[in-house]
Amino acid sequence: MSSTNLNFPRFKFRGIWVFLIIGVILALIITNATFLTIDTGHRGILFKPFSGGLDTKNIYGEGFHVVAPWNKMYVYDIRINEEFEKMDVLSKNGLNIEVELSYRFAASPTDVGMLHQEIGPDYVSRIIKPEIRSATREVIGQYLPEELYSTKREAIQDEIFTKTSQAIGTKHIVLDAVLIRSVQLPEKLKNAIEQKLEEEQLAFQYEFKLDRERKDAERRIIEAKAKADANTILNASLTDRILKDKGIEATLDLAKSENAKIVIIGEAGKGGLPLILGGN
Repeated sequence: MSSTNLNFPRFKFRGIWVFLIIGVILALIITNATFLTIDTGHRGILFKPFSGGLDTKNIYGEGFHVVAPWNKMYVYDIRINEEFEKMDVLSKNGLNIEVELSYRFAASPTDVGMLHQEIGPDYVSRIIKPEIRSATREVIGQYLPEELYSTKREAIQDEIFTKTSQAIGTKHIVLDAVLIRSVQLPEKLKNAIEQKLEEEQLAFQYEFKLDRERKDAERRIIEAKAKADANTILNASLTDRILKDKGIEATLDLAKSENAKIVIIGEAGKGGLPLILGGN
């Protein structure tokens, strides 16, 4: 009986220790849990080693998240980013050209799970950069240096963009733009191209001036012809009868004037009109 009474406090003491240990374990779990904030313009995907691995379907948006310590959250920037690339390429005629370009891109917001599973965070160096370099070499190889330097730059940019977009279209990456920043040519060739462009510009200006003068001359000819036609029509309409009637009307108006004093009639039978003389 006394033995039982002595063991009871010991059992109770052991029970307290068990609860304490469990409490410590729970506290460690809670304190070691990841309290994660996903910033603006980012998305997260969760890797669960004990329940199916990478969860590619559930995309975690911006805000505060709690993650169990045995799980891991991978966060991707889905904003548009820009990278620069400088490379040597060969033109259509085999000339070596140094080209610097930039490209803007972003991870697809709805596909970051598949992007992480198939490629990983280093998708720029593994996918985008090689495709940009390949497309640039292929496209520029179809053009002459002067076309790249001046007249065809925008078209070349568009072709590089299209080819790269098609290549990475299934890689869960969105290409926003490709821009040619600079083109470095041998100095002699650069000077020759610039001189040629300057001559073409002068020729264009001269042709524009000639065209403007031609149009001005045509305008003056048309105006002169219109005036001549008007005079011809007017002369044809002024018959002797009309002129005589106009003269009579003018004579009557003069006769009514207070200043009219003397009226001399022209030679009879020859259409002479009265001549009124006098006045203050």
